[in-house]
Amino acid sequence: MNITLDHYDKAIIHALQEDSSISNLVLSKSIGLSPSACLARTKNLRELRVIQRFTAFVDEKKLGIETLAFTMVSLSPLNREIANSFVQKINETPNVLECYTITGGQDYLLKVVAKDMSTYRDFIIDYLMAIPGVNRVETSIVMQTEKRTLSIPLDEE
Repeated sequence: MNITLDHYDKAIIHALQEDSSISNLVLSKSIGLSPSACLARTKNLRELRVIQRFTAFVDEKKLGIETLAFTMVSLSPLNREIANSFVQKINETPNVLECYTITGGQDYLLKVVAKDMSTYRDFIIDYLMAIPGVNRVETSIVMQTEKRTLSIPLDEE
């Protein structure tokens, strides 16, 4: 379902992607709408699930989390029951930040954080490989983050 956004909606989304803690009053002034109109539009964007939630962008290294990895997983056999069971287990795992079903030689791509490499190794061996159907795991360790954003680009009118 595509939703048509006008320049006010896009301005609201852009501002909230930059700083979701901005007050409605400041937001309304920055985009040139009355506070009530701005609040109504923001509420509508939330009801339409264009804006799904407001959250904090955390620096994991400052919390002692040193390892960020992209982990590719192959399931065997790959069927609906195994896939659903795998996704359910992954959704219960706090150190898996993101999970994508992908095409190509692997079935899933996971974004995983761990305190250190030893903790990551234990996660792979003791948890991930123990999930029924997990056949193969391939990992790319992030050495340095060059760009990180949650902002979705909006086309300009």
